[in-house]
Amino acid sequence: MTNKRVVVTGMGAVTPVGNNQKDFWAAVLAGKSGAGPITRFDPSAHKTRFACEVKDMKPEEVIPARDLRRLDRFVIFAMLSSMEAVADSGLDPEKEDLTRIGVIIGSGIGGIEVLEEQHEVYLTKGASRVSPLMIPRMIGNLAPGHVSIKFGFKGPNSCPVTACASGTHAIGDAFKIIQRGHAVACLAGGTEAAVTPLSVAGFENMKALSSRNDSPETASRPFDRERDGFVIGEGAGILFLEEYEHAKARGANIYCEVAGYGMTGDAHHMTAPAPEGEGAARSMRMALDDAGMNPEDIQYINAHGTSTPMNDKNESQAIQTVFGASAKKVAVSSTKSMTGHLLGAAGGIEGVIIAKAIAEGRIPPTTNYATPDPECTLDYVPNEARELPVTAAMSNSLGFGGHNTTILFKKAG
Repeated sequence: MTNKRVVVTGMGAVTPVGNNQKDFWAAVLAGKSGAGPITRFDPSAHKTRFACEVKDMKPEEVIPARDLRRLDRFVIFAMLSSMEAVADSGLDPEKEDLTRIGVIIGSGIGGIEVLEEQHEVYLTKGASRVSPLMIPRMIGNLAPGHVSIKFGFKGPNSCPVTACASGTHAIGDAFKIIQRGHAVACLAGGTEAAVTPLSVAGFENMKALSSRNDSPETASRPFDRERDGFVIGEGAGILFLEEYEHAKARGANIYCEVAGYGMTGDAHHMTAPAPEGEGAARSMRMALDDAGMNPEDIQYINAHGTSTPMNDKNESQAIQTVFGASAKKVAVSSTKSMTGHLLGAAGGIEGVIIAKAIAEGRIPPTTNYATPDPECTLDYVPNEARELPVTAAMSNSLGFGGHNTTILFKKAG
């Protein structure tokens, strides 16, 4: 059986720097930071008192109030970005076989906000007062569940939960589902809303978060020698993936083609990456092999680039291992320097960035890059966006538990 070609025909984004893909893309090209003091709760008792929060979101304009009361914030993000992606694709669901359209949306943590809220209710008011909606608001798979209900999409439906690799795994899984002919289209990406007291406390106590409370906008500094941890973010990024002939037949706008997918495990440590990024290197090689491409064919990598000491060093080493002599010729940027780290949603919004970079021939920078690290020696596109014709690019996502995944996109010829 010949593999189907898969293309990107729609995109949606809710992020700390823009609540739609147009504003989001303009912001990352401009180097805009989404970091600021936490407003969703009183952070005064915390070591880290800032985050990259979604701002000025108005879901009530498109989601009925009765529905909003049943949805956790992470599901709302997924709903809004999925609605944008479908609208952007130009697809008319009424003209489609809805059993052939899927929804694959990952989340690393799911509804932790409602879990914290209802635990407090349990402790202060008793078991009988816990909301009967707690479980369906909390569990991660309700993001793709609610999105499928919204559109009536009855095809493959799942929720990868692989920490910070969840969104990219979702895109890769949807790519393979369409490639095998098991669906003609899928909404795919990630969503997360983990700027909560318990979540922030957990990350800060494991020393994963930056503590630059006096300068939140410059706290996320991937690959810089002075980096001291990531900035937690929230939001969602969704791609509408479609079988090429199906998209062509309905005259859809095609941003780019999905070409390759890699996924590996470190089998090393529950949070630390494998030495020298060994698992990440295998993931990148797998994606290249799947696409039938060579390292020299890639112009841009959107790196996982969390701004933590171990990740950035090991990912840089992994890129050097895979790309060899061409490693310093490929542009590598981490947009987490602006958006913060959206955990399970990171791969979703970074998939949007890759698709836009290929479609427009521009790549966003790594901001806050001031002091080179002798252990990170690649071209990190420091501080300013760059005009660059991109025919092929890849995005890396690396999650706690040793989950590594790479998705590779190219121009649709």
